[in-house]
Amino acid sequence: MAKKKVEEKKKFDNPNVVGLRAEVLEQPITETLETNYMPYAMSVIVSRAIPEIDGFKPSHRKLLYTMFKMGLLSGARTKSANIVGQTMKLNPHGDAAIYETMVRLSTGYQALLTPFVDSKGNFGKVYSRDMSYAASRYTEAKLSAICSEIFRDIDKDTVDFADNYDGSMKEPGLLPTAFPNVLVSANMGIAVGMASQICGFNLGEVCQTTIEFLKDPEHDLLSTMPAPDFPTGGEIIYDRSAMENIYRTGRGSFKVRSRWRYLPKENIIEIYEIPYTATSEAIIDKVAELIKAGKVKEINDMRDETDLSGLKLAIDLKRGADPEKLMQKLFKLTPLQEAFPCNFNILVAGNPRVMGVRDILEEWTAWRMECIRRRVYFELSKKKDKLHLLKGLQRILLDIDKAIAIIRETELEDDVVPNLMMGFGIDQIQAEYVAEIKLRNINREYILKRTQETGDLEQEIEGLEETLNNRRKIKNIIIDELKQIVKKFPSPRKTGIVYADEIEEFDEEQQVEDYGVTLFLSHEGYFKKITAQSLRMSSEQKYKEGDSLNVSFEASNRGELLFLTDKQQIYKAKVADFEDVKASVLGIYLPSKLQMDEGENIISMVDPGDYSKNLLLIFENGKAARIDMAAYETKTNRRKLVNAFSDKSPVKAVMVIREEMDVACYSSDDRVLVFNTSQLQVKTSRSTQGVAVMTLKAKRSIVRAIPVNDSSISNLSRYRVKNLPGAGAILKAEDRAEQQLSLMDD
Repeated sequence: MAKKKVEEKKKFDNPNVVGLRAEVLEQPITETLETNYMPYAMSVIVSRAIPEIDGFKPSHRKLLYTMFKMGLLSGARTKSANIVGQTMKLNPHGDAAIYETMVRLSTGYQALLTPFVDSKGNFGKVYSRDMSYAASRYTEAKLSAICSEIFRDIDKDTVDFADNYDGSMKEPGLLPTAFPNVLVSANMGIAVGMASQICGFNLGEVCQTTIEFLKDPEHDLLSTMPAPDFPTGGEIIYDRSAMENIYRTGRGSFKVRSRWRYLPKENIIEIYEIPYTATSEAIIDKVAELIKAGKVKEINDMRDETDLSGLKLAIDLKRGADPEKLMQKLFKLTPLQEAFPCNFNILVAGNPRVMGVRDILEEWTAWRMECIRRRVYFELSKKKDKLHLLKGLQRILLDIDKAIAIIRETELEDDVVPNLMMGFGIDQIQAEYVAEIKLRNINREYILKRTQETGDLEQEIEGLEETLNNRRKIKNIIIDELKQIVKKFPSPRKTGIVYADEIEEFDEEQQVEDYGVTLFLSHEGYFKKITAQSLRMSSEQKYKEGDSLNVSFEASNRGELLFLTDKQQIYKAKVADFEDVKASVLGIYLPSKLQMDEGENIISMVDPGDYSKNLLLIFENGKAARIDMAAYETKTNRRKLVNAFSDKSPVKAVMVIREEMDVACYSSDDRVLVFNTSQLQVKTSRSTQGVAVMTLKAKRSIVRAIPVNDSSISNLSRYRVKNLPGAGAILKAEDRAEQQLSLMDD
């Protein structure tokens, strides 16, 4: 039997294709973005990460609507696993993602001021990183009472419905929230190219502010809603101008700090409320790090004593420690005080918009008014339909004997309705309604009730039509509903407000003792900080064999230092970060202390002062760069600056220009050039290559450079140049004495 020839699979020599793969098609990057990236980006923005005007993301909305359809608004709790399973009919994601959404909306997790899921069991805590929630099979849930306002009149055509992902069910595009939930519920989302960070506000304050806004669009929002509110409590450090900016633009930040109390008998500080963005584990880890680094010496121990009563972090103090000053320090150095960034990015009609609070209220009000209008129109249509039926009934009831006779004399059942239509001049819908009346209802009482109901309906229809065409009446309906919510769901404020001018901030510099020191740096990177007293007792410096002094100068213990390396990087450090040592020790090995890169060596050390002076770099290739010291000043605590200066040539000398001075450059061919620093233009760019100072012959280079005041050059005019660059002059024998004294000598 002949073997079937096996068709060989096509192979490709493309290095980007491993093994047997589908054919690689080349296409323009623009086409790839249009066909692949952009649909994904839009899906993330519109259908996942950014909340809409009802304050919900699609995942929240699908979960809550499923629970509503399960009858969990008023019924008993059910297993969370059951809810998750039912939600999968609307949500194409896996059970883990759905359950995580439920956890965040639950009362137990405490992530929302107004939670929507009434939970039972272990749902974890928002303020704990390690306190994980139990599996869905162990917990139970139902909808919170507030959800009655979330689903208010959802069955009265208040919002649009659309097919779910597989077309088997209908789901609401938005939920008809009777209050501005978009401001009440904290929300965070990261989309493609944009993000959203919405802080929560107090339910009562939001409702009252909305009421006042509906009455007066120019209402001062801060008077009724002064600041955000968080379920974790804490205190907002209040700056009215910063808060006004957030309310106006939807962007900005404010600080939130922890609440604490001091127990003098136990000498313990108890922290019982922390910022919304912090976790208890992160706080403890940071405090432990500070204790280990020696920056906090007032603490004996810190532990987490959180129990069923709530959060509690206990700090055991050392004897004599001042709790107020310690907390000031911890607020500054730990997550016990954090900034909350605001980015009120909301989807409106499918378009992401960053809006201020007033703009959000305008959009929500317009949307809510449309919901009310649709509800009124729905009720109006129902009443008109009923009135239409009753008017047909009224005609027949006026001559009921005639109706009975028509029905009795009709031979075929299908002819009953047509005969009634012809006999009384009514339409088919009215005739169908009459034909279905029970025999027992053909009495005087029934006739009188129906006639009276017709009159009431006409009045109600007139009122609904008037409401439908009157914006003020629709606004009054919203106001009445908001007042009911405030009364029904009291919500005392959890986050306190303290004013910035009432707070004493921790000044790290003031905590550092100020005294004079002398700093020494060796060529191999050993650093010493020696006090004047210690230096007077012993001035003889100890170095490793083969090592020698590189740089030395006097400084303040409160100052900063810049360490320049041969990889064009600068490491920043505070003088106070180093311990005082004696001259008899080798000192601190900086590559380890500063966590420098492997093979990286320090070439010099400078004192930047207040960063108002200039840094002078002399390169081996004969160029010099005068750089504004402000280029190295950072507002953050960044300790490493990469690409700090040019890499075109090695640096042979580093100086700080505090005032104009003469500098002597020595070349490898025994020539010297003297120039004044005023001849160099100040550059703001750190990467500048500098300007040519000394003209060098082939294979010649600058070997060192020093201030003229540190040299023993006797005849400056011989070596001085008026214009740069210059060749300099041959070094005379009488001017060589400084070679043995130079600190930069290799």
